[in-house]
Amino acid sequence: MNGIIELGLPQMLLAYVFAVVVIILLKYRKIPQEKLVFFATIRMSFQLIIAGYLLQWVISNPHPLMTLLIIAIMQVFSVITVIRKFKKPPLSKSLQRVIAIVFPLGSLSALFYFLFVVVRISPWFNPQYFIPLAGMIVGNSMTGISLAVKSMHEKLTIEKARVEEALILGATLKQATESIINRTFDQAIVPTLNNMLGMGIIFLPGMMTGQILSGTNPTTAIFYQMAIMLGILGGVAITVYLILVFGIKTYFNHQLQFREIEL
Repeated sequence: MNGIIELGLPQMLLAYVFAVVVIILLKYRKIPQEKLVFFATIRMSFQLIIAGYLLQWVISNPHPLMTLLIIAIMQVFSVITVIRKFKKPPLSKSLQRVIAIVFPLGSLSALFYFLFVVVRISPWFNPQYFIPLAGMIVGNSMTGISLAVKSMHEKLTIEKARVEEALILGATLKQATESIINRTFDQAIVPTLNNMLGMGIIFLPGMMTGQILSGTNPTTAIFYQMAIMLGILGGVAITVYLILVFGIKTYFNHQLQFREIEL
C-alpha cells in the first residue's frame, strides 16, 4: 500500500476555490446567502484546525479523564444545539430537561456497546478510537433527535383536536398519540436508512474513504464502516424512541389536558 498523499497549504488554498465558486453563483443568482457560505467556510476551517491539534495532543497523551471530558463536552454542546434550534417558540423547560437526560442516555448506550462489545478497544479510554467514533454516533443522534422533536411538535399542533377527542372518549395517552409517535419515529430514522441504502453503490462513506486513503486494507475499512453505520442506526433509534416516549408527555398536564402549543 502506498502512503497517504499529504495536503500542503497550496493544495488547501486551491480547495477553497469551491467556496469561491459557490459565492459567485449565489451573487449571480441574487440569492442572499453568500455571507453564510463565507462565514461557514471560515468557521469550519478554524474549528477543524483547533480540533486537529487538540486531537493530536490527546492521542499522543492518552488519559481517561481527558477522553471522558471530551465526550462530556460533545454531549453538552449537542444538547445545547438541539435546544437552540427551536427559538420560536422555545421548547418548554420540561421538554428541555427530557432532552438533556434522554440524549446522553441513548447516544452513550449505543457508543459504549459499540466500543466495548463490538470493537473492544484497549485501553478502554483509547482516544484514537473513542473520540472519532463518539463524534459519529453522537452527531447523528443529534440530527435524529432534532428531526424527532420538530416533527412531534408539528404533528401534535396539527392533530391537537383529534388527540383531545380520543382522550375525552377514554383513550390513554399512549393510545391517543401512538400514530404520531410511530410516524415521527419513521421520519426521524429515514435519513440514516437512506444513507445505508446508498452506501457502496451510490457513494463511499467518509470513514471508509479516510481509512482507505490512510493505507488501511479496504476489507478492514469496509467492516469498520458497516459496524459504525449499525452503531449510528442504533444510537439514532434509541435516542429518538426515548425522546418520543418521554418527551410527548411534557405536552400534557396531570389531567391529560394539552399544555399550550405554539408554532
